[in-house]
Amino acid sequence: MIGTIPFDARRKARHLYWAGYDCAQVAEVLELNENTVRSWKQRDAWDLTSPMSRVDQSVEARMQLLIWKEHHTGHDLKVMDALSRILERTARVRKYGEPGGNETDLNPNVSKRNAGPKKLPKRNFLTPEHIEALKEDFFSSIFGYQREWWEAGLSQKTRFILKSRQIGATWYFAREAFIDALETGRNQIFLSASRNQANLFRGYIVKWVFQITGVQLTGESLTIDRGEDEDGAQLEQPTLYFLGTNYHTAQGYSGNFYFDECFWVHGFEQIEAVASGVASQKRYRETYFSTPSSITHEAYAKWTGKSWADGRPKNERVSIDVTHKALRHGALGADLVWRQIVTIEDAEASGCDLFDLNHLRATKAPDVFDNLYMCNFVDDAVSMFPFLMLRRSMVDSFDAWKDFNPYFQRPFGDGEVWIGYDPQESANGDDAACVVVAPPAGPKGKFRILEKHRWRGKDFAVQAEEIRKLTERYNVTHIAIDTTGAGAAVWQCVVKFFPLAKRIDYSLQVKTAMVYKAKHVFSSGRIEFDAGWADVAASFMAIRPKLTKGGAQITYVAQRSDAIGHADLAWAIMHALFNEPMDADDGRPRKSRLRINRNGGDQPAAASGRRRRRARDEAEGRWRSHVHVRRPGARPRPARPVRHAGMHPHHPLVRAAAPHARARAGLSYRAAS
Repeated sequence: MIGTIPFDARRKARHLYWAGYDCAQVAEVLELNENTVRSWKQRDAWDLTSPMSRVDQSVEARMQLLIWKEHHTGHDLKVMDALSRILERTARVRKYGEPGGNETDLNPNVSKRNAGPKKLPKRNFLTPEHIEALKEDFFSSIFGYQREWWEAGLSQKTRFILKSRQIGATWYFAREAFIDALETGRNQIFLSASRNQANLFRGYIVKWVFQITGVQLTGESLTIDRGEDEDGAQLEQPTLYFLGTNYHTAQGYSGNFYFDECFWVHGFEQIEAVASGVASQKRYRETYFSTPSSITHEAYAKWTGKSWADGRPKNERVSIDVTHKALRHGALGADLVWRQIVTIEDAEASGCDLFDLNHLRATKAPDVFDNLYMCNFVDDAVSMFPFLMLRRSMVDSFDAWKDFNPYFQRPFGDGEVWIGYDPQESANGDDAACVVVAPPAGPKGKFRILEKHRWRGKDFAVQAEEIRKLTERYNVTHIAIDTTGAGAAVWQCVVKFFPLAKRIDYSLQVKTAMVYKAKHVFSSGRIEFDAGWADVAASFMAIRPKLTKGGAQITYVAQRSDAIGHADLAWAIMHALFNEPMDADDGRPRKSRLRINRNGGDQPAAASGRRRRRARDEAEGRWRSHVHVRRPGARPRPARPVRHAGMHPHHPLVRAAAPHARARAGLSYRAAS
């Protein structure tokens, strides 16, 4: 047996150096010359050895010492096992660093974990703590009149609320419906004038839930996971549906039913008959809420109870009081509909401090203020554009316009569009308006209002820049600008990047022509706009005829308000429509007639002279041909009667004798076709 095992001083010095000793310390420990150690370091490139190689060599040296021992203690075996695992791990690290290495090389269990079925995370899951936080925030943020709506919803099957503008009805009912879904598990169905309008409910809900709980709700229709009950059974999962006014889409659903802005939709009776069926079960309720439009609207009969009374015997008909005095705090009618009127004054009395009533009254005409904020209906009998005319043009653009997507970088692709602009003329309720209108694509096509903007307080250069941005998003072929006031400055900026921009210099004749052009387009059903744009309809309804100061002519004016301005959107749309000629067709094909006369004919009496002239012209190379084109709509030229000396050509005897006289004289006459 060897008593003392000699060691390789050079290898020992290398391990000590890698362990952190410097050359002087290594030489002192091993009793070597320092210069010798430095020479080994330089020749063997100790500093260039990779960390893995250093570990491998150190482990190898230690393993060799343990392996050559004759008797191994338990501690020796544990150390050898630990060193073996170190070598295994360094081998994995080395393989991971090679080309094609992945996480499986470091941890083989990763492949086993990914091989099994994955457990999907719960979608739209809200815990009981989340639900309590949402309820607490909901009840702490509503006003008094909104609390009345909540209490009425607990006891009434049907609610119908006539409201002022901007008092938070859409915001409130979005939250109310969501809280009800969390508490009861009932489905919630939102119906609006258009799909885009209905998506406002979804936006309010998603934003609110994320702010309070941090949970991001996903899905076009929101299905909520409420977790499990105390016994571990899955709670009912309610779904929130957001629909437009295509009543066919409402069939097949069941749940609480919310109809937003029902006084501004087209075909209310059909939609209401089908959509209200989704709340037929006694556990569900119906809610109608809207700002007032016109007394001629179909929903007005439901509001007054007339549609309910008309179908009953005379002795059972009951008149329902729909005055503000009777409905200020809500009342249940004979038709079992709970009605309430909430004006802006009622909202302020219930704690809503969002408005300055004195400023609103000072800046608006009395009838405009009453319609917008005091829930008075409009009698549009004197309007140039009554609601019955406009409603046929209101469509759900989300479903009707498949070639348009407002969220794309090019919303209308390469389709042709026109831009109309109406300038701001006053700081009191008057805005600059700009619209993007797609002209008819074919003989039976329609105008489509794709985009609208209202600008207040913006400099003319900023407004021109906004128009320039529209020319980058759309294929603009025409821009019409009213050059009244600031419009002249906007036009001067626009022509720099769009030289063909047309300026409109207002006069009584131009304004009259634009109004009649727009009236013809609407009455013939040749225009469409999104049904959710109630401000467009209200803007047109505000235009009325009025005598000029001299009383000799008629002009057209509009009352001013914050909601519709001076009918700014309507005038901007009319500027764009005015690019189409006044006599443009209405979709019916019209033909031009063409007749070619080659200096000849087949009448024997007159053929000889024409043949001689034609033969002479052909011989001289002067063959003549006449093309007669009659413009569309022109009538044929009337035939000239044959005159006889001393006789009036319109005398009955002359008219009767004229054909016989021509025949005897060998003459012929062919009327123009």
